Amino acid sequence: MTGVSEGAGELLEPLARVAPGERGATRIADRVVAKVAARAAREALGPLHPDAARPYATVDVHHDTARVRVHLELDYPCDIGARCGRVRHQVVQRVRALVGMAVPEVAVQVERLHLSAEYGARHGRTR
Repeated sequence: MTGVSEGAGELLEPLARVAPGERGATRIADRVVAKVAARAAREALGPLHPDAARPYATVDVHHDTARVRVHLELDYPCDIGARCGRVRHQVVQRVRALVGMAVPEVAVQVERLHLSAEYGARHGRTR
């Protein structure tokens, strides 16, 4: 006879506890990590030039480690190194917090620079 009562459908005996290591694992898809990284890059950049494409990311995930490459477009003139540094920092922090993965490497690839309108007007350049 089973350990289930007939009327209420309640267990008469408690279920056996499964050890944490045997319960399974949660796997986070690479595209989810890439979306989190791209969103973090967007947060770090602030307002974008009207013609700029949104940042996107590609990732290479091995176990609990993600290597990230972020592609973005920036306004010019700006401190490119400082802005890329902020993007790297934000991507590492957000991926670690939201996905729980270590990020030992964030490569930032600047695809395009957009000349700001006021800079071009001051220097006699038109678009």
